[in-house]
Amino acid sequence: MSEIIKVGMADWKVCAGDDGLTTLGLGSCVGVAIRDPKSGIGGLAHVMLPDSTQTASNTNRAKFADTGITDMVAEMVKRGANISNMVAKLAGGAQMFAFGSTKSDMGRVGERNAAACMAKLKELKIKVIASDTGENYGRTVIFYPKTGVYTIKAVGRPEKEI
Repeated sequence: MSEIIKVGMADWKVCAGDDGLTTLGLGSCVGVAIRDPKSGIGGLAHVMLPDSTQTASNTNRAKFADTGITDMVAEMVKRGANISNMVAKLAGGAQMFAFGSTKSDMGRVGERNAAACMAKLKELKIKVIASDTGENYGRTVIFYPKTGVYTIKAVGRPEKEI
């Protein structure tokens, strides 16, 4: 019997087999889905912020692209995945609100989150094979590591798979 495991905000989870992973309400946050197609082990991280070194309160490592992705990949390897087989898909990173200037870092948090996730994956040599980031709308996602299907739902838009 398969299970859909909920991933909270600033959290990540790893699973295998027929189980899936879901996270709700990706606005400026990014849902980073990584899998090893050979082992069927995968993970989903709900990344809130780009860089743990820029925040005084950084005790929740899952909150940040630089530490959350690293920790999730380490857990996947611990469970039998091979980092050299891993591929990734990203969703989210929207600009949800218009603050005066979109040139300020505050107004570009979604864009910065997506860029930080891409940079960390590049550093880990994990190829990004699909993404649905940016725009100005929130997303809810479901990821199935066994098959690699990453379903994206958004209000007023057709459901899609990447």
